Amino acid sequence: MTPLIFHAIDFSAREVGSGLAVSALIGTVVRLLSGALLDRGVRCSWPVRGTTLLAIAADLILLQADNYNSYLLGQLLLGCAAGLYWPAIELAVPLSCGSLPSGRGYALVRSADALGIGIGTLIGTAAATLGMLRTVYRVEAVCMGAVLVLISLVPLQEGPPYRNLSGNSPEPVGQRQMSQLPWLLPLMPVLLISVVATGILALQQSALPLDLVRGGLVRPALSESHSSALIALQLTLLVSLQWPVGRWLAERSVAFGLGLSLAGFSLGCSLIALSSLFENGTILVLAALLPMAFAQAAFLPTATEAVIEETPPEHRGLAMALFSQCFAISAIVAPLAGGALLDLQNNGLLLWLLMGGTCLVMLPTLCSLKLRYGATATAQGILRRNTNNALKL
Repeated sequence: MTPLIFHAIDFSAREVGSGLAVSALIGTVVRLLSGALLDRGVRCSWPVRGTTLLAIAADLILLQADNYNSYLLGQLLLGCAAGLYWPAIELAVPLSCGSLPSGRGYALVRSADALGIGIGTLIGTAAATLGMLRTVYRVEAVCMGAVLVLISLVPLQEGPPYRNLSGNSPEPVGQRQMSQLPWLLPLMPVLLISVVATGILALQQSALPLDLVRGGLVRPALSESHSSALIALQLTLLVSLQWPVGRWLAERSVAFGLGLSLAGFSLGCSLIALSSLFENGTILVLAALLPMAFAQAAFLPTATEAVIEETPPEHRGLAMALFSQCFAISAIVAPLAGGALLDLQNNGLLLWLLMGGTCLVMLPTLCSLKLRYGATATAQGILRRNTNNALKL
């Protein structure tokens, strides 16, 4: 809603866009800082508490902002809040699962995310209809206040980074040899796949509505209301599919889940691309919504679980920060690149074919994924880490 809110008070597109870009950039820096602090022993609850305070302050500023400086300050605070939040909340999930596989926890959390996004979208739509756009900042402030109270009453489960976070299998043979390699290398396939998948998610929010209202080579243009209805339908499908799909994939390997996700994204993108070639192409767009929603429901919990399985415990905070950076990078790059390609071609045929093909190209990288770090730490390892931290302090 932010672009609509500040466009209504005569902000230029450059001013609105620069504020969003600054928010995303500061978020990338704070994500890395948050992840590094978590790896050094900071409890997960503290970054989340910081998130709530920063977000409430940002909402209060944006609620009354009528000039560029106040708008920019609000966006900076929101970017910092998001940067603190994501690594901490993602790392807290496996810590809260006890002896249960963390894949189940991520499936449940992603379902909660989908439900929250759906409710927030409905509230935002209602506020826009009533001409009360800035109500969204009041809603966010109330939600953040509720989170602060909740986390104060029931803090996030804490635990040392060396404990078993995935709970899926005993220590694999060869882990000692793997620990001698740079820990980031095994994580690279997951990060590359995540950039592609989150890029498609960003294009669904930016390029797809524009593609629908412009029309394809043969497919007629849709009205804004019909385009919005299609996007709302996909969101409804995601909310419905997230828990059963995530729960089903939690019992299977991350390579299997990510492979299904890439296949679903590829099929969905191909159907959207083909829709441009037919007069009744809207039917193909409708058909694409199901594999796209399935792919998203498969990707979100599985990719997060893959980060846990591919990263040694002492680096998982920073690994979660890098994983969340994929979303930030896609949110900046994908809409710009997608918009430029739409302007160049005047339709989305090439854009969606490229994205579908990229998903297929990424499939061979799944062969390198395996459960590398599922072992419970020894008491000596925990003691050694605590001793090192104490000496640093």
